[in-house]
Amino acid sequence: MNVVGITKENYLELIEIWEAAVRATHDFLPEENILQLKPQILKHYFDAVELRCIKKEEEILGFIGVAESNIEMLFIKPEHFGSGIGYNLVTYAFDELNASKVDVNEQNPNAIKFYEKVGFEKVGRSELDGQGNPFPLIHMQRN
Repeated sequence: MNVVGITKENYLELIEIWEAAVRATHDFLPEENILQLKPQILKHYFDAVELRCIKKEEEILGFIGVAESNIEMLFIKPEHFGSGIGYNLVTYAFDELNASKVDVNEQNPNAIKFYEKVGFEKVGRSELDGQGNPFPLIHMQRN
C-alpha cells in the first residue's frame, strides 16, 4: 500500500470518508455535532494538517492528517476497516512525518485499542474534546 499526497481537489472525497467513518465509530457523537463539525473540517482543518492517503486506483480508501507531531485525524472508509490501511498510514506518519502523539475519544475504545496495537501508550486524559465538548480524550504517545 503506497501512501500518497492529497490536493484540495480531494477534500470533498475526504469529507465523505470522514463522515462515513465518524458515523460508524463515534456513536456517542450527537447528529448536531457531526453537522457542526463537517463544514469546519472541510474549510479549516484539512488545510491545518499535512494530509496523506492510501488509494486503490483513483479511489481514496483512508487518510491521515498530522500537525506538530500529532495525528490530528485518521479516517478509513468503513468497508476497509481492519484491512491494514490505518496501520500503514500511522506507520508512515511515524516514520516520515515525525508523528508521535494522538488524542483519542475515550468513548471510541476500538480506536484506543488500535493505537495501542501500533505502539502508542496512554499518557493522560482530558475531560473535554478540542471543541470544549464533554467528550473526554485519551492522550497517547509513541516513542
